Amino acid sequence: MTMSSKSEHSFHYLWRDKNEVKLLVDSPRIFPSMLAAIYTARNFILFEMYLIQSGQIVDKFIAAFLLAAQRGVKIYLLFDAFGAGSFSSKDHKRLENENIELEYYNPIKLGELRRGLFRNHRKLLVVDNKTVFVGGIGITDVFDHESNQKLYWRETVLQIQGSCIEDWIDLFKSTWLLTTKRGLQLKHPTMERVTNEYINDEQLDKDPVAKNVLGRLTLAKGPGKQEIKRSFINRVRRAKKCVWVATAYFMPSLKVRRELARAARRGVEVSLILPGSHIDHPAVRHAGRRFYLSLLNAGVNIYEYQPRFMHQKVLLCDNWVSIGSSNLDRWNFRWNLEANQEIEDAEFVKKVIGMLQKDRAESQHIQLSDWKRRPFRLRVLTWFWGGVDIWLDSYIRKQLLKKKK
Repeated sequence: MTMSSKSEHSFHYLWRDKNEVKLLVDSPRIFPSMLAAIYTARNFILFEMYLIQSGQIVDKFIAAFLLAAQRGVKIYLLFDAFGAGSFSSKDHKRLENENIELEYYNPIKLGELRRGLFRNHRKLLVVDNKTVFVGGIGITDVFDHESNQKLYWRETVLQIQGSCIEDWIDLFKSTWLLTTKRGLQLKHPTMERVTNEYINDEQLDKDPVAKNVLGRLTLAKGPGKQEIKRSFINRVRRAKKCVWVATAYFMPSLKVRRELARAARRGVEVSLILPGSHIDHPAVRHAGRRFYLSLLNAGVNIYEYQPRFMHQKVLLCDNWVSIGSSNLDRWNFRWNLEANQEIEDAEFVKKVIGMLQKDRAESQHIQLSDWKRRPFRLRVLTWFWGGVDIWLDSYIRKQLLKKKK
């Protein structure tokens, strides 16, 4: 069964079957797969990206976009104005082409601080009506294993083909309209084959494919429109076996913390995989650690990933998984445009659990007894940054209430 979808304005997409999904782990699989799709594009490319910084990876993507444009492919690029702060004017100029349109979401303006807090944190690439890539990836060298050697960021991306692509195209169109005030008319599909001379397809084809899976696009779009969070909470409440969370920034709401604790107390295996010392915002990590004690007391397992910065965003409950741009972080839900792909398929979820188990094996297990005996310096950092987070959250709430009056 293929179910109809609704636009972002009504904020709800329905479940669709007949999807094929690949699990792409880290840049050696992610970037080549994305570039291969761009090199074989025939009609259009839709590219929505939060973090994009000039460097070696950007150069590869610009080269692929320009080759596609030369053969008549229409390319629509939507970058977040804040996340693209390190995207150079030189690279912007390189993309000036009659077949390429580049727009920036919510440019930051003086005197409009509150408005500037709203960001487009989504990361997606759609090629024709054929393939979509969804995850937490950024087009920056920090994710690249060649540029950043052993400290490249840990990331997970889904490559999706099938009925859900229609919804991702619809989402991009609505965000493009919101940003530019212009509707988007996409080219009708053509059948000619484009030879891929730049990527080794045989190597990419080795990635396992889950076929005929059930999928749904879920969103977050500011206060009151937190479908990703609501869907996760509902799944945690119904979980019988396991709950896994892998997130780069762990600043969950009280409701999320309460449901995780309740699940652990009723015998569900609840495991959190969070960043260790490798993180781009250490203050956020310290602030989030103030929630450890209550969760550990409830029986929640907490692991801190050691080798690199753990940037992936994965929510999993029994035979359901949600992967995309959204961290388990109230800042994300309050201010950002976010988008996740939900999958309900027992066999595919086994692959995701296998991936998470490998991450867990490379993590430090935080034990309750050890956490109670942690050094005074770490207690102070947690207390200080936790206090800053509480104050900041309260201040922003008051400012929002003033604006409404």
